[in-house]
Amino acid sequence: MSLQSIGFFGFLLIVAAVYLHLPQRWQNPFLLAASWYFYAKAMPDMLPVTIAIAACTYACGRAMQRHKTAALRVGVIGLLVILAFFKYNGAFAADGGWQAVAMPLGISFYSFAAISYLIDAARGDCEVETNFIDCVLYLNFFATITQGPICRAGNLLPQLKQEHRFDAARTVRGLRLLALGLFKMVAISDVLGLVVDEVFPNYRSYGGPMLILAAIFYTFQLYFNFSGYSEVARAVGLLLGLNLPENFKTPFFATNFSGFWSRWHISFSSWLQDYLFMPLAWADVSGLTGGKIQRLPAEFCVFTVFFVSGFWHGNTLPFVIWGLLQACYRLGEELMHRRFGKPKKKAPAKTLWAKRAGVFVLWTISMVFFCVGMSDAGLTAGDAFAYLGGWFTGWSPARFGAELYGAAYNGFYANTIMVAAYYAFVVVTLAMGFALDARRAFTYKNKPSEICLANEKHRWGICYVLVICLLVGYIMQNGGFGGASGFGMYANF
Repeated sequence: MSLQSIGFFGFLLIVAAVYLHLPQRWQNPFLLAASWYFYAKAMPDMLPVTIAIAACTYACGRAMQRHKTAALRVGVIGLLVILAFFKYNGAFAADGGWQAVAMPLGISFYSFAAISYLIDAARGDCEVETNFIDCVLYLNFFATITQGPICRAGNLLPQLKQEHRFDAARTVRGLRLLALGLFKMVAISDVLGLVVDEVFPNYRSYGGPMLILAAIFYTFQLYFNFSGYSEVARAVGLLLGLNLPENFKTPFFATNFSGFWSRWHISFSSWLQDYLFMPLAWADVSGLTGGKIQRLPAEFCVFTVFFVSGFWHGNTLPFVIWGLLQACYRLGEELMHRRFGKPKKKAPAKTLWAKRAGVFVLWTISMVFFCVGMSDAGLTAGDAFAYLGGWFTGWSPARFGAELYGAAYNGFYANTIMVAAYYAFVVVTLAMGFALDARRAFTYKNKPSEICLANEKHRWGICYVLVICLLVGYIMQNGGFGGASGFGMYANF
């Protein structure tokens, strides 16, 4: 059961109706049972593993009240070992070591949440949770368990202690956000995927313009899929009275990569900042270097963070290269600032838009490697380089027109009128998606999406259009023209 499936809407309606009318003492047990049911519908074999990880996290937290350092080490190292086993045991199984063990859905998200809880509790940034149900619900909440956002215990656990009742204004905000998130996932991301899935596995048959367009489509597909999912998760939280963290803040309007990464997958990038970069940056390494170096260079810490980010998305070479590219972008930016000074805060509009375009081009290049890494078509890093090399061949308007038609014809619907309708729909939905992002970035200064929608003069008209486009997207995905994306492109994170 995915957050964009029809069955999920019925599930959510029942859960919200029951949860908001239960006595407070029964709300969290019911929500935990609903979360386990949700997970069992998606991956029943791995539900015991998910529950066991949450229970062990609870036990380590309680043990920290008496043996803080030892319990923290056991908990964090144990979580990392379990996570590494499930993510990478297949690499050894391929060599005949053992049969590959499937990875529990969303294990990185709730493992990172568990690690942050133990570290924050040890630091005193949050209290050790003594209620077993509340602790496990924090880690297993159905809206966040499969794809995040990664919640911090200090934010979510106190909310779980409160009583939650129906609130009309909050529910309207949640429904608007739900419509926006589903619009991004179904009407934009899934529809773009129809052409992306046709071009990337068969990239040798296409010329440069079509390969570039497919790479741009994938960049948008990934963004709208994941940002849309995050907004659906936040909408579910609002419907139940819970405020979940924002995960995206119009990243394509950032003028540099430091700004981009402060707006992209915020819960993950901030996790890396707080629990990897800062410990590395403040670590005393004088004992290891004979007193020659006390602190690790900032450049090394930045490089490590992005390398780990790439390797953690997958242990194949395309993901490693993607992480290295992000490290090079970020370090190159810092070196340029040191050489030429930091740019002025107020620059001409043309300069700002040129910088945004530069960030987008570099990010799109890196997305080729990410897409190859995510592909089930057996593509390798060599294919990614060949794909990029193909950008400079086949520059013929006639060929591009034929390939543009053929990609939609083969990937969507074998009918000329429908091919034209497909591209018209893509143009309209992308224009709507980026218009809403632009309003959020420049008019509302990146306030939460539900607040931006509430302040729009024609908010109800916007919501109606979003829902109509959403329904069209559903028809495209479920009418035999291509498969839906299931739990999304981050399901193996």
